[in-house]
Amino acid sequence: MIWLFIKQHLIWISFFIGLLVIWNLICMLDVGFAAVSIGYLNSVAILLFVLFLIARYFWERPNLKNILLHNSLQDVEIYRWDAYTRKVIELYREQSQQQMQVVQKIKFEKNEEQDELLAWVHEIKAPLTAMKLMIEQLEDYRARNQLEQEWLRLHLLVDRQLHQTRLQTLAEDNRLERVRLRTIVFKEIREFQTWCLEKGIGFQIDELEEVVLTDAKWLGFIIRQVLSNAIKYSPHDSEISVIVTRDTQEHILLKIKDVGPGIRPEDLPRIFKKSYTGTIGRETNIATGMGLYLAKRAATSLGIQLYVDSIYGQGTTVVLKFPMQNEYVQTFGM
Repeated sequence: MIWLFIKQHLIWISFFIGLLVIWNLICMLDVGFAAVSIGYLNSVAILLFVLFLIARYFWERPNLKNILLHNSLQDVEIYRWDAYTRKVIELYREQSQQQMQVVQKIKFEKNEEQDELLAWVHEIKAPLTAMKLMIEQLEDYRARNQLEQEWLRLHLLVDRQLHQTRLQTLAEDNRLERVRLRTIVFKEIREFQTWCLEKGIGFQIDELEEVVLTDAKWLGFIIRQVLSNAIKYSPHDSEISVIVTRDTQEHILLKIKDVGPGIRPEDLPRIFKKSYTGTIGRETNIATGMGLYLAKRAATSLGIQLYVDSIYGQGTTVVLKFPMQNEYVQTFGM
């Protein structure tokens, strides 16, 4: 704080030192000052200047301390500054207030748009449910199977949009509870039953009896995005493995492995970026680049580490690493 004060008044300190040097030169060169004690005059001038700086420092100290601690000019006592600085602070506060009003307006408009989007998503669920019931009543198996696949694609897009909208408020929209992995994984696999039957994809599933502390709804969303990618890129008549292991620190690891084309090494560091489709996505034109991005954001908010191991041409393994109880306590204050 003292160094900040010195830097603030450095120009005046330099002016005083220069004035003192000139004054001493005049006293030494002018014979009229021969009887005058230059040392005495210098001592008095320096003492008075130092006392002035000390008094000024303690006068400005509360404001300097406030600025350093709160990093803001909003709460400083304006009368403690000179006229020019007061004017600058006043202009800063006026502009800051105007910017806050603009930000509040933007937030309000964004919240309205988010509410409208959520309302639209909820409204569209009703016709989707009705379509599902009508599709199930079709007797033509081939037509029913094709319609179920298209319905599933539409359902996943609507569900992704719903969670993408809610992701902004995930901190308020979560409930940590003990969740059995088997329950969540089987529920999400059933969602893809029609798609898997059409492609002839089976599942090799571990016991999955482990229990984790997390939000069941958001964990289901993460697994849904991972399974969707695994099924999408798996070849026909292949198998997806879902297993649970533990690392050396006893973290629970949920691994979902497919035998698809894998991910190129140059694409691997960028797969969690928004709208990044990668080489395979561009070649097949079936990727949106949003699934893993949203899954990663949701996982990070829940304290889950989500990462991918892949060998190009041999398949991909997506790993969910769950934190332990004490790590949840540190993260969420439980």
